[in-house]
Amino acid sequence: MKVTLQEIRERTYKPVDAWWTVLLVDPLAARLVRLVAPYRWITPNVLTLVATIFGTAAAVCFAVGDRWYLVAGALLFHLSFVVDCMDGKIARLNGTGTIFGQWLDFVLDRVRVFFIALALFGGQYVQTGEDAYLWLMSVAVFLDLFRYLNSSQMAKVRRGMRDQLLALRPPSAVEPEAAADAAEPSDEMGDTGPVKPVANPSLKRRVGGYLRERRIRTHLFSGIEYEMFVFIVAPLTGLIFPITILSGAALLAFESFLIYKLYRACKAHPAKLAAAEKEFEAYQAETPAVPAAPLTHAI
Repeated sequence: MKVTLQEIRERTYKPVDAWWTVLLVDPLAARLVRLVAPYRWITPNVLTLVATIFGTAAAVCFAVGDRWYLVAGALLFHLSFVVDCMDGKIARLNGTGTIFGQWLDFVLDRVRVFFIALALFGGQYVQTGEDAYLWLMSVAVFLDLFRYLNSSQMAKVRRGMRDQLLALRPPSAVEPEAAADAAEPSDEMGDTGPVKPVANPSLKRRVGGYLRERRIRTHLFSGIEYEMFVFIVAPLTGLIFPITILSGAALLAFESFLIYKLYRACKAHPAKLAAAEKEFEAYQAETPAVPAAPLTHAI
């Protein structure tokens, strides 16, 4: 029995996602998921491997480096990303995701991006003989790895702070939604869903609300957009050098803003923790101790 597109949207779409994914990937990926979902042998791991094959083909085209090979490589890379997004949707839709599959997806993603960068900039170096492309390759690979490491570590720190605060909240005050938010990694900008309405929202809130209503996170230039601009837009336009430089600058700007937000959150955390400890102590003082059940011995 085939699922409908509406069911796929409801069960597999993230509440918020990168604008590139929402606008240019999800509409195609959802339709492809609808086609392959009835075939249970098409597992998330199979799709991860298919995405790797498309990525390898893109790297071969980039390595050749001619104009139309660059265009073919860009289209193959986009197709690779679409299939890579399908594996998570299939996992959520059919319940076929595994822990090993998560590891495989992450590792092959990083390997694929590394070799595609090597092929793209290495191919341009062979074509032009300009050493600048080798330096550009080093910068592109560094920024991609930095973004991944930085986002995972920031999520780890934020999760740790949330867990500390939740541990000190009285059981009756911990709502299921709050516990779920603490268990699940949030979006890089803290976008977890619709914004609560306020009487007179600021321009920032109105823009954020507008984007979230369309499932677009406010972190407008994340690692996804960076990779798509470097490996799709740049080869398609032939403006590899300027677009890679501008994309790197945009990524650094957004990452710097995230680091600043994390710094402010960490700086405010001790005061929040102290207040939570006081509330917890007051709760313990007001709550009567429950006597232990008497021990019974079988005769």
